[in-house]
Amino acid sequence: MREILFDTETTGVFPDHGDEKLRDRIVEIGCVEVFNLERTGREYHVYLNPDRDVPEEVVRVHGLRREFLINHKRFAQIAQEFLEFVGDAPLVAHNAGFDQGFINAELRRCGLAQLGDDRFIDTLAIARKKFPGASNSLDALARRFQLDRYGFDLASRKGAGGHGALVDSRILAEVYLHLKGGREQTLSFDAGTAMADDAAVLRAVEFVRRAPRPAPLQSLLTAEEQAAHAAFIEKLGPNALWLKAS
Repeated sequence: MREILFDTETTGVFPDHGDEKLRDRIVEIGCVEVFNLERTGREYHVYLNPDRDVPEEVVRVHGLRREFLINHKRFAQIAQEFLEFVGDAPLVAHNAGFDQGFINAELRRCGLAQLGDDRFIDTLAIARKKFPGASNSLDALARRFQLDRYGFDLASRKGAGGHGALVDSRILAEVYLHLKGGREQTLSFDAGTAMADDAAVLRAVEFVRRAPRPAPLQSLLTAEEQAAHAAFIEKLGPNALWLKAS
């Protein structure tokens, strides 16, 4: 099944603020396509001009300043290509309500149809159900699943500007895979392979007798140990299994 893992970076947390000048906007979108939970290599990434300032406390999170962003397109200019990339696939995000609110606010400003609740899957809700009481931030889950083994620089995310929409989407794709059961649950076999495996299971087990050694190995038992063993076997009686196997 095709799914889109995505993340947004914004100027703040209020996409529908009553004061238009204080209304927060998206400054970056990152999307990663997965098919049956595995990344396909197709990605969508864009920086956006928010037409407003970016507060310094937010810059410390994603590192995107207005001076950089004013050289990029506005959301209205990329809305169609974004929608074409995601298509009708489910949209998976961490704390999905936040990203959904911003995406729909931008679509509404463009006069485009908003994306319904049924399109979104929230990995934060999945993680909270799977690990109740634990920290379930994206960074905490990345550490829990040891994503540094897959080349992700988790340490750098603690510094200023350590978060970005595309890298967060890539991390989320791995986290989502683990939340859904890990790589082993994605294994599948085609019909021909399955039939071959079934035939192998049904075949009788064949034991191959080894050729005897050219010369037997010398016994390491002492004379006392051999005598003690013979005495023990004698106590077992004439029907002892040892005598039948000898």
